[in-house]
Amino acid sequence: MLSDLSERIFTILGKPLAQRGILTATELPNLILLLEGAIIQDQQRRQSQSQPQLESLEASSASRTAPKGDPLGRRAFPFLELMKQAATAAEPIVWDI
Repeated sequence: MLSDLSERIFTILGKPLAQRGILTATELPNLILLLEGAIIQDQQRRQSQSQPQLESLEASSASRTAPKGDPLGRRAFPFLELMKQAATAAEPIVWDI
């Protein structure tokens, strides 16, 4: 589950998901905007999918099912906050698994 989330986030950021990596302080502001934009798009997609279609009572009740999976914003929030804190401190994010 976490590997799926990591892959999704790094795809959004346009970065390879590798055992070692760095997000530099200079690129963090743009990466934050990319992730925030993807979160907004995910919220809009989920909202549009959960809108009832008023064709009939049955169609309306059937369309109220929520989109599958956790919202990106909920799952990516800790990483987004880490990115924001690092950007504020003008520090890179470095990892070596």
